[in-house]
Amino acid sequence: MKKLSLVITLLFLSILSFSQTKTEFTLTLKDGSIVTGTTKVSKVSLATEYGNLEIPIKNVSSIELGIVADNSLKNTITSLVSQLYDNNEATRSKAFSSLTALKIGAIPVLEELIFSSIEEKISFEDFNAEDALSELKMTHNVSSNYKTKDVIVIDNEYNMGGNYDFSSVELKTEYGTLNIPREKIEKIDVLFIDPSNSNSKSLKLNASTHITSNANGGWLKTGIMVKINQTITISAKGEIILASLSNNAYKPDGSVKNANTDSYTDSYGTSEYPTYGNVVFKIGEAGAATRAGAKYSKKSTSSGMLYLSIHETVYNPANTGSYNVTVSVK
Repeated sequence: MKKLSLVITLLFLSILSFSQTKTEFTLTLKDGSIVTGTTKVSKVSLATEYGNLEIPIKNVSSIELGIVADNSLKNTITSLVSQLYDNNEATRSKAFSSLTALKIGAIPVLEELIFSSIEEKISFEDFNAEDALSELKMTHNVSSNYKTKDVIVIDNEYNMGGNYDFSSVELKTEYGTLNIPREKIEKIDVLFIDPSNSNSKSLKLNASTHITSNANGGWLKTGIMVKINQTITISAKGEIILASLSNNAYKPDGSVKNANTDSYTDSYGTSEYPTYGNVVFKIGEAGAATRAGAKYSKKSTSSGMLYLSIHETVYNPANTGSYNVTVSVK
C-alpha cells in the first residue's frame, strides 16, 4: 500500500511539474554579454503617457530598455556644468571628474542641459560639458542613439513605449541565481513556455530582426519542444522587403517580385536548400537551418527547441515587412 501511495505521489508531482509554466529571459547587457535564465516575473507594469498598463509576461516578446532621466540630479549637474566655465583649471577639472562619475540616469539630464542652453559661452578645450557627456556614455556603454523610454514588444507585433520601473532582474541560471541591475541591461528577450499549450502557435517573423545572419536575436525561439518522429507542420504568408538585396520583395517560399510586372518568380523549384527570403527552422541552437517555405510538413529527425527565421546571408536592420507563421507539432 505504501509503495502504491509513493507511485501515485510521484506521478502527481511529475504531472504538476510538466504543467507548470516557465518564463525564460535572455538579457543582452550593455557590455555585449548575453545571460539566459528563468525568472519569476509574471507581468510588466508599464507607465505610459496614456495611463498605466499591466501586461502579462506571456504576451511580452521583448523589452528594450531606455535610459530613464534621474531628474533629482538636475541641480547638481547644472552647478557642475557652470563650473566648467570657471577660469580656474583645478575647478574645471574637479567638476569634470564629478560629472563623469555620475550614474547612468545623469546622461539624458546632462544632454538636455547642453542642447537646451540658449546662453552663448566660450568653453575651454581641456574640460567641457560635451566631452563629459561622451565620457559618461562610454563609462556606461551607452550608444549615441539611446532611447529615453522603454519599448515593450507585445506578441511579436505591437510596440508600446513607457517606463518599466524595476531596479534589477533575478535570474536562475545553470551557474546559480544572478541579480542583474537594470542599468547593466540593454534588452530583454522573453520566452514564455506553457507545456499545456505549446504544440501549436501563431508567430510573426519580422524582417528587421529575424534574419539568419543576425547574430543578435536572428532566430526566434518558439517555445515548442520537438521530439524525434513528431510531425512538424509550418505554414507562412506575408511579404518582406530585404534592403540587403536591393530592396527586393520576397514571399515565404523564396519567390521574388518582378519590379516590371509585380508578379512573383520562384526560380528555386522544390530544392530543399534554403534560399533568400525563405522561412527556415532549426531544432536546437546548434541545429541545421531547414527550408520550410510557405508550407512544410515532415517528421523530425532530432529533438530540441524549435527556432524560426528568414534566410539571408547578410543582415540589414533596414529590412521591412513580416511573415505570419503558424506552427504545430504532433
